[in-house]
Amino acid sequence: MLGQDRPAPWTRADAARVLRRPTDEDDKYSRGVLGVRTGSERYPGAAVLGVEAAWRTGIGMVRYLGPDRPTALVLQRRPETVAAAGRVQAWLIGSGTDAGDRSDAETEALAEILAGAEPVVVDAGALDLVGPSRAPRVITPHDREHARLRARLGFGPEKGRTDAERAASALQTAAALGAAVVLKGAVTIVAAPDGWVRSVQVGTPWLATAGTGDVLAGAIGAVIAGAEPGTTPAAAAATGVWLHGRAASLAAGRLGPAGGPITALDVAEALPYAVAETSS
Repeated sequence: MLGQDRPAPWTRADAARVLRRPTDEDDKYSRGVLGVRTGSERYPGAAVLGVEAAWRTGIGMVRYLGPDRPTALVLQRRPETVAAAGRVQAWLIGSGTDAGDRSDAETEALAEILAGAEPVVVDAGALDLVGPSRAPRVITPHDREHARLRARLGFGPEKGRTDAERAASALQTAAALGAAVVLKGAVTIVAAPDGWVRSVQVGTPWLATAGTGDVLAGAIGAVIAGAEPGTTPAAAAATGVWLHGRAASLAAGRLGPAGGPITALDVAEALPYAVAETSS
């Protein structure tokens, strides 16, 4: 990144290099297994949206572990989901949860995931747990969550809202935490602790609606779990962001040249078409 320029964009060609295509030799395990620990009795829909997005992005298996109500809704919507513990290649935690309502047992379970070896996507209600950790992590804050996180880290207020300034802040946070940062917005910034940074802008303003962050987290988790060997968490995250934005544009575009209102589930259901475009 030079001067006040926006970071280099992450493109369809970049996403295509990350996404692993299934072959005749694959089975459900080799295609990637994502463990999902999201949702709550208060916000059960987040679990449904994240699991839906993970399946639609292309993955061998989703294991969902959560409270009774979101579990029932997940299985009603996606009966192929495995509601039992087992081997995974990556985790998604935090969507649709509130740290203020979290039990000690749940905090302990999340801490155990963060102490493991598998990559973890940390969203929403689990962001308060971000700190020194063995697991490779991708955190997914929006601007307000990022500001709170930076305050906890002892950083001062961000100096501006240009893409270059947001990228500088995200890079600082990534370096402090040793984690990839997905700073969500109309232009999403993806930053890694080693100074790697990219911007992603392929979406539509119609994407600003409830639940789309849960879909994004599920897409990122699926890409990480099933990516080509050697893919960094940041590159996998940028690919998930690109797919999410492109899916939103495809969903809105079905309603006319100017686009139209979409829901989070519309975005999830369009993810397979975004994935397919990376093969063309």
